[in-house]
Amino acid sequence: MQLIDPNHPAYRHLWVRIAIVAVCFGWAGVELITGDPFWAVLAGGAGAYSFYMLFWTFNPQPPATEPAAQPEAEDEDEPAATAEKPAKDGQAE
Repeated sequence: MQLIDPNHPAYRHLWVRIAIVAVCFGWAGVELITGDPFWAVLAGGAGAYSFYMLFWTFNPQPPATEPAAQPEAEDEDEPAATAEKPAKDGQAE
């Protein structure tokens, strides 16, 4: 199961990836200082996992380019929507 998708556009910038890892390890340090090793291990594990996904194995794929939308060809059998409509007296407007 993959928790972090390295191809997501949010992770393209280096500063975002650095901030995520730094916050996780920083929070682990706060938990160690306050004396709660259980949460420190969890935050450190999140930091280690995010480092692994966002730096160690980070190889983003270029965004897939979709072909430009082509306008649909109008059928020749149908009257054009821009054709002149006859007025009530029989002359075109």
